[in-house]
Amino acid sequence: MVFVWLAAFFIVVTLIVLVIFQLMCLADLEFDYINPFDSSSRINKVVMPEFIVQALLSVLFLISGHWAMFLLSAPMVYYNYTLYERRQHLVDVTEIFNHLAREKKRRLFKIGALVILLFLSLFWMIWSVLLDEDE
Repeated sequence: MVFVWLAAFFIVVTLIVLVIFQLMCLADLEFDYINPFDSSSRINKVVMPEFIVQALLSVLFLISGHWAMFLLSAPMVYYNYTLYERRQHLVDVTEIFNHLAREKKRRLFKIGALVILLFLSLFWMIWSVLLDEDE
């Protein structure tokens, strides 16, 4: 049980790093430290790995039987899926300045949801370690 929570913790940290990287690229673009092509290509390189890792996290919770954590992570997977289906998951080079505020808000909401998952997985990991010590 501790392995599941440890894996979930590191997966969530990986997701947070990917989203923070995207936010940094958007902030660099906003302050004109980087050109739109470089920013959008850097963001687009990590979008699909982020979606895949998020789906793997949900599958991990589903397979291990942690239904509450699965139900907390499933809406983000569904949101990522709808973005992919609408072809809105990638950042367009020509429209990046027009959608900069929206793209930043998307990533900030993802960070908020991931931080909640991080604290919950950390809590349950500590709880599992303490339960294993008692036995």
